Amino acid sequence: MTDSPHVTGGQGGVGEPDAFERLWTPHRIGYIKGDDKPTSSAESDCPFCRIPRMGDVEGLIVHRGESAYAVLNLYPYNAGHLMVCPYRHVADYTELSTDETVEIAELTKRAMITMREVSSPQGFNLGINQGNVAGAGIAAHLHQHIVPRWSGDSNFLPVIGRTKTMPQLLGETRELLADAWPKE
Repeated sequence: MTDSPHVTGGQGGVGEPDAFERLWTPHRIGYIKGDDKPTSSAESDCPFCRIPRMGDVEGLIVHRGESAYAVLNLYPYNAGHLMVCPYRHVADYTELSTDETVEIAELTKRAMITMREVSSPQGFNLGINQGNVAGAGIAAHLHQHIVPRWSGDSNFLPVIGRTKTMPQLLGETRELLADAWPKE
């Protein structure tokens, strides 16, 4: 052990040198700390209500529909992780209008078609988490997750190391998906 602050386990150090390569994901600390997470269920505090007022690139919007839109997840489980959100601030699936329900289903199908064209996933996880207790990070505004999956995409990194490698920047992913999204 050395007395160097760069090698010791002390407050200023980085730990003992070893054979491991480290993948640093400092952008995730915002998610862990709850930055930008609504403090209330009010529409004025909702990121899913703010996003449609942004430009597509800034808001990571892939497609805008009549009553719902497709947007990249800012904290994705996998590359290409999209969400389909109604524009209307609604929390529960049973509160959706028929038009909103149909469009969310149609955008989900189109997202899957587009992802298959762009990145050839072997499967998908689709889901809506209803309420905080069910895992909804933002329970006040309904959102459907579309997560592309590949064989071997879950290995020791997320399971043991609580780290996920992402092969592409969100802006690049948004551009590929938006360009390939089927035109009306």
